[in-house]
Amino acid sequence: MDILNSLDNTLLQLTVAHQKDPNRETWNNEVFPAEWLYIRRITERLKSFSPEASTELIIAANCQHLCRWEIERTSFPEGRIGYYQWRNYLSDYQFQKAREIILGAGFGAEFADRVKLIVKKENIFTNPEAQTLEDVVCLVFMEFYLDDFIRAKSELNMATVILKTWNKMSEKGHQEAMKIQFSDETLLVVKRALGL
Repeated sequence: MDILNSLDNTLLQLTVAHQKDPNRETWNNEVFPAEWLYIRRITERLKSFSPEASTELIIAANCQHLCRWEIERTSFPEGRIGYYQWRNYLSDYQFQKAREIILGAGFGAEFADRVKLIVKKENIFTNPEAQTLEDVVCLVFMEFYLDDFIRAKSELNMATVILKTWNKMSEKGHQEAMKIQFSDETLLVVKRALGL
């Protein structure tokens, strides 16, 4: 099997899928499909955070939020239980889509299963690649999406969100997070939440 060719084909098909997101986000005066822009940010962060990333990890990173827009949150009950039902269903749905792309690009079932363990972040504290992906996801959230969350929620709620995010990350992730150029408002909330 030509791994590089299979990797290129997989990433191309994942990119095509992400570009179908009907939701739009503006960045640097350009409008992009929101999930495609998200994956660009994930990919760039992974390159800098873990330049030696395996083929499985690279693909797993590009599987994040795959076809997320196809399963509306409103199709599940309101409240915490409904939210987790939606998240669990979405996780399985997304990876089934990813698996079809991975197998179609020439990788085998065992390879797809290894990607799945990273995507689902199972055994995160004993699976270094799952932890790396979690760090990357958290860093992208903090760098690009935290400002909007802070504007939408109370500081008390944001402190909980920040602490939960922080506790998912490794020490290396913490070090990278503190290099992010937060806005003054966000930096203040982050420092208060972390007791800095």
